[in-house]
Amino acid sequence: MTKKKTIAEAQPAAKPAEKRVEETPAEAVASILSVLVVGLFILTFLGQNYVIPSGSMEKTLLVGDHLLVDRITLAPATRWMPLVHQREPRRGDIIVFFKPVKDPDQNGNLQYLTLVKRLIGVPGDHIHLSNGVVVINGVPQKLPPDADNSPNPANDDRDFLDNFPASPPPPSSQVPDSWSMVEFPKDVVNGELVVPPGKYFMMGDHRHNSLDSRYWGFVPRENIVGRPLFNYWSFEASEDEISQSNAIAWLGHVALHFFPDTRWSRTFHRVK
Repeated sequence: MTKKKTIAEAQPAAKPAEKRVEETPAEAVASILSVLVVGLFILTFLGQNYVIPSGSMEKTLLVGDHLLVDRITLAPATRWMPLVHQREPRRGDIIVFFKPVKDPDQNGNLQYLTLVKRLIGVPGDHIHLSNGVVVINGVPQKLPPDADNSPNPANDDRDFLDNFPASPPPPSSQVPDSWSMVEFPKDVVNGELVVPPGKYFMMGDHRHNSLDSRYWGFVPRENIVGRPLFNYWSFEASEDEISQSNAIAWLGHVALHFFPDTRWSRTFHRVK
């Protein structure tokens, strides 16, 4: 006669409860530090944040656009990163760079500003503007898709900007102080500006509202930081709000207006 198993015998033995391992404070700190180190490495060597402070690139880039800048592709080739794709700047690239002349900051100290413009001329190019049309090596160039070439009635430099370098800057222009500094006349041949070796000619897409190479000269190769990849956040703001020195007031403004003033349609918008 088969002996029946009792209920206790039929049920499998319960597994002992696993002991939960708590993270020690030292391990938590180490995890946070590792994330910070990786983030710092990315922002230092691979990418960089840049905020558009002015309307010189409208409507390609708007005031308040926050860009992720690729610092690798246009960097000089290095042996320690042989598998990374690197190339020279090309005509038509949107470039982040250090302005070749210093400007005073809010405290009056001279510094090199970081700007973003479109690369118009590479070394050896012959450039001139005729009635607002950029002509490179004898070929008229089309405007970028979102470029703004509408005249600015408040700008007295219109003829100078539209017929560069044939038309001299007017007396009221911002050019005179920098004109002798960049010494454009020595680079003008037969009415065209010839880009020298190792230098680049930059212009804003908003042609009549851009202080660019027409004012302060060529950009040396070593001043180029990188090229914007995409717009990860766009917040509607004025030039004065972006440039204000009170960081706490600005953060409060962003906190209050984050949802209504964020341009959601421009999130992850590719820059081109």
